[in-house]
Amino acid sequence: MNIQMVDLKGQYQHIKEEVDSAIQQVIDATAFINGPQVKQFSDNLERYLGAKHVIPCANGTDALQIALMAMGLQPGDEVVVPCFTYVATAEVIALLHLKPVMTEVDPHTFNLTAELFEKAITPRTKAVVPVHLFGQCADMEPILEVARKHNIFVIEDTAQAIGADYTFSDGTVKKAGTMGDIGCTSFFPSKNLGCYGDGGALFTNDTDLFQKIKMIANHGQAVKYHHEVVGVNSRLDTIQAVVLDIKLKHLDSYAQTRNKAAAYYDEVFGQLDWIRVPARQTNSTHVFHQYTLKLDVPEDRDELKAHLERQRVPAMVYYPIALHLQHAFKTEAFGPGDFPISEMLCSQVISLPIHTEMTETQLNFIIDAVLSFKKQKTVA
Repeated sequence: MNIQMVDLKGQYQHIKEEVDSAIQQVIDATAFINGPQVKQFSDNLERYLGAKHVIPCANGTDALQIALMAMGLQPGDEVVVPCFTYVATAEVIALLHLKPVMTEVDPHTFNLTAELFEKAITPRTKAVVPVHLFGQCADMEPILEVARKHNIFVIEDTAQAIGADYTFSDGTVKKAGTMGDIGCTSFFPSKNLGCYGDGGALFTNDTDLFQKIKMIANHGQAVKYHHEVVGVNSRLDTIQAVVLDIKLKHLDSYAQTRNKAAAYYDEVFGQLDWIRVPARQTNSTHVFHQYTLKLDVPEDRDELKAHLERQRVPAMVYYPIALHLQHAFKTEAFGPGDFPISEMLCSQVISLPIHTEMTETQLNFIIDAVLSFKKQKTVA
């Protein structure tokens, strides 16, 4: 059986006619950069998110970097980031000569908490980057309260959770990426909202920040050839914009399909005593960018991954090394054992295939492959 972590080809087949026509229109018009479809997509994404402003850019890493540049931080200023996340979150902080201050995460949701964030604050802390990992929001209401108390900027990394809803204690519902000062996302092809190349975007409800972000992303200019600040060249091309605009109309149904697959997995794996299914936060929906299991016995994780590969079932480990142990971020201040939760998660987690084209037959095949691992170990 041909099973993939993400079936982009199958997804494309369902929207092929519309995508092909839209791409051909861009080619015919030859408006490859900043064509009218880029603004159309931005406007549609603003409406979907309920955000005042969306600024497309070249990729998700650029989005994070531009967001930090817009904050006017100074070299040596500290930015709090979770230790259990993809390197890009900390990478852009270091590139700007800021100091990434790493924190533990909740062992169940894998996300930053307000308590962990507040413990990491020092007089030099100027920003925090909550990462909405694997598809659900970090608990933003208390995080925002701590940030306001200490006058700290909040930059949401929602590359894995676009479309997720967070409900505040007063009943207000907001989309991932629209709660902090700036939200950032990636449109990498495998994301829930992915293009056919590289792409990203920033969201904000602050008009002054919007103007600054827009200027930074365009060589630091608001008027052509008048460069007010040092900026970057980061833009979403028109072909990617038309693909994203088409997929945006399907984003909620894509999330429903992923949730259906996750529930199917949960029904079986939730009854096992050696696997933990993904925890759900009560105040956030989950869009399941990844379906990530946690194994009670860390040694089982790599053995299970190898077993699944022999069964021709792909599986991924997000992430095998905590940020503080990556060579690029190693310091004398931290070493093995300093972030035990993140380090343990790196040895426990494994992500199974989940995407918009999964069939019940495929899900059963994957489930049987996982179950056969323990049977095999028992026999051995």
